[in-house]
Amino acid sequence: METTDLRALSILLIDDNANMRRVITTILKSAGVRKIYEADDGLGALRIFQSKEIDIIFTDLVMQPVDGLAFVKWVRTSTASPNRYAPIIMMTGHATQRTLNDARMAGVTEFLVKPLTARTVMHRINEIINNPRPFVQAREYFGPCRRRRIDHDFVGVERRGDVPIDVIPRVQDAPVEMDPEDVY
Repeated sequence: METTDLRALSILLIDDNANMRRVITTILKSAGVRKIYEADDGLGALRIFQSKEIDIIFTDLVMQPVDGLAFVKWVRTSTASPNRYAPIIMMTGHATQRTLNDARMAGVTEFLVKPLTARTVMHRINEIINNPRPFVQAREYFGPCRRRRIDHDFVGVERRGDVPIDVIPRVQDAPVEMDPEDVY
């Protein structure tokens, strides 16, 4: 992992469990982060997000009265959102394929499964800083590109953009195989 000076980062940490906030704050401070704002649910986080300049958001999934998914959807789609492009890391102890898909469709940038380790937290921050994802605006989605990997040898028809002329004959001659990880 590249060494990055994190002292200038401003992080919003949202979790209804005070102990979890304390653990993540300790990890972030040991990495050099100095500006950490905390909220115990999405409603409190909205107030902070609108009043402070935030670089990265860590949010829990399950909280009351406003959960992490509702908060993420607000950040990505509300005209009152001060930064629709803010990187968002969703954390949860309820990791299922459905929660992962719901988080991706809401516009989450990265996903962490509890219990967390310092290594996984720092890996996600590194990904956000050193490998930022482009944002996508679709009919019913706004957020970071949901594709994890780019297949530079792909010869099928792309769902986005124009198809290169030299690819068309190969598509007609051979069946197109799809990787289940690319379907969403």
